[in-house]
Amino acid sequence: MGATLRALRALVLLAGFHLLGLGLLALLGALDWVAWRWAPALWALKIYALSFVLAVPVVRGMLMLRTPRDEGVAGVPVTEAEEPRLWAAVRELAALVGTRAPDEIRLTADMNAAVTEDARLLGLLGGTRRLYLGLPLVTGLSEARLRAVLAHELGHYAHSDTRLSGITERSRLHVARTVGRFEEKSGLKVAKERARQERKSARRVARGKTAREVDTTGVGITYRVMARIYTAYGRFSMRATLSGSRRQEIAADLAAARIAGRDATASALRALPALDTAHEFYLSSYATLGVEFGMLPPRGEVFGGVRHLLDARAGELAGMRAALPAEPATPYDSHPPTAERVATVEALPDDGRAAEEDRPALTLFASPEEALRAVEDATLTPEALRMRRLDWPDLVHEAMTAKYVRDTEVLREAIGEPAEAPDRPDGTDRCLRWEVEAFLDAVDAGAVWDLVDRLPKSEEAAAASGRAAREFARSSLRRELARLLTTALAVDGRARWQLSWSAPASLLLPDGYAEELPAALDAAIADRPDTERLRKLLAAA
Repeated sequence: MGATLRALRALVLLAGFHLLGLGLLALLGALDWVAWRWAPALWALKIYALSFVLAVPVVRGMLMLRTPRDEGVAGVPVTEAEEPRLWAAVRELAALVGTRAPDEIRLTADMNAAVTEDARLLGLLGGTRRLYLGLPLVTGLSEARLRAVLAHELGHYAHSDTRLSGITERSRLHVARTVGRFEEKSGLKVAKERARQERKSARRVARGKTAREVDTTGVGITYRVMARIYTAYGRFSMRATLSGSRRQEIAADLAAARIAGRDATASALRALPALDTAHEFYLSSYATLGVEFGMLPPRGEVFGGVRHLLDARAGELAGMRAALPAEPATPYDSHPPTAERVATVEALPDDGRAAEEDRPALTLFASPEEALRAVEDATLTPEALRMRRLDWPDLVHEAMTAKYVRDTEVLREAIGEPAEAPDRPDGTDRCLRWEVEAFLDAVDAGAVWDLVDRLPKSEEAAAASGRAAREFARSSLRRELARLLTTALAVDGRARWQLSWSAPASLLLPDGYAEELPAALDAAIADRPDTERLRKLLAAA
């Protein structure tokens, strides 16, 4: 479908929203006329009031002439003087695609690239063009793959996709806001009725009667009906426009294959789902590992550290690129499934340009480290920027140690303060040492089973009795004792959490501990407990 037909379709859908509103207003007016002619005065007043409150959201939606200005994505604008090679590559690709280059390039913290255009007069006149380029995405691509991604995005400019998106977005926004107003009014009415019924039930209970169940089934139904009408139109509009969006993505893929090469484009498409999965894993397992304890990696590494993970797990990523995810397609998807896009590109004739692994895409930047730091400073909250910065090995050790200290709080509270413990001048390390010794004293005294019984249990353990309950308790005792002892070792520096980009963090125990600890724990939880071996491990220098 050409740009003219797509513009006409978008205008028809926008006009359809206003025609729907006029139709509903006409229906409400007809209802008022019928009430005026034949309904009793009291009922007529109620109908007039209902028509008025239903008409207000409809009229407000129709009179919303301007789409709220998009605040855009947080990012750092870079000039041609700052990043000459990047700008040169973008201008070259724009010329090959046959479109005007963007007016701005903004670096973001997303695993994504996108283009926008501030079009005017419903898309008839072009406006400022912006290219948003996520640095985490750049870190995971070769230069050839990045060129394919950029050619794809610039292809949206060439096909007028960005100019016409404003009309489509306005139609969707009108529908969404109108539905939201009706649902808000329905919710308020339901809440008011619920409060009224609860007060009435409270008075019944005060008089010694049984409280009635709150029932708001039919409350606010007129608002919900109006919301469903607009929701149905919104779904129809989305199905009509998103089918076009999927075709636009295929067209942009084909433009990228023509400019950057078939194999490089297919390779980039295969890489995107794997990179997105790796980025989410990196953020949750590495970058934010110490956030709850006020710790972050070094400046530039919050978003740039994903490259360490990508390098260490290159084999896994290669497997993910080869086996594309199975994505169920729906009429409301803005993009076709990745497998379909890859198959479309790979079905093109061989153009002789193999997708060889060339230099990293970050080499297009004059100073990648400075760019990463600038994006981090512009993206993180002021609270995050004030957090303590640690090198990766220290961050992993301190964050994991703090997590284990937190996870042993329930057990340490159950142990209580040792009777002979002095004040805690040296902080958590000595406190943990005393608590481990108090735990071992409880084991020797036979009081530990009561202590373990106060800890949280699984449903199966809580339902057990007799010998089974004792075995559940024994297992819990061993686990908690091992966790408390290793936490104490990590806090006082004798054990250290080890950073690994290819596996979970592991605790490196002092020499000999890995061999001695299992047997010492087994001895401590035996029917005739012996804590001597654990005490020696704890006291060893």
